[in-house]
Amino acid sequence: MTKIGRGIIAVLVLGILVAGVTGCKKKEGPMERAGKEMDKGAEKTGQKIDKTIEKTGEKIEKAGDKVKDSVK
Repeated sequence: MTKIGRGIIAVLVLGILVAGVTGCKKKEGPMERAGKEMDKGAEKTGQKIDKTIEKTGEKIEKAGDKVKDSVK
């Protein structure tokens, strides 16, 4: 077999392998999409909780400062 013939066969085999691998890509089903949406919701909820805790901490700190000032 000539070098050109081997090269063509190698390219064809490689092309078939690449097409096979990309064709087997797993499609996302409805449960996976729902899971991702739940993850997004949980992340947003966690961020809101963190902000609320931070604000509450600041308010408690201010109240503590007011108590200290009133005791003086």
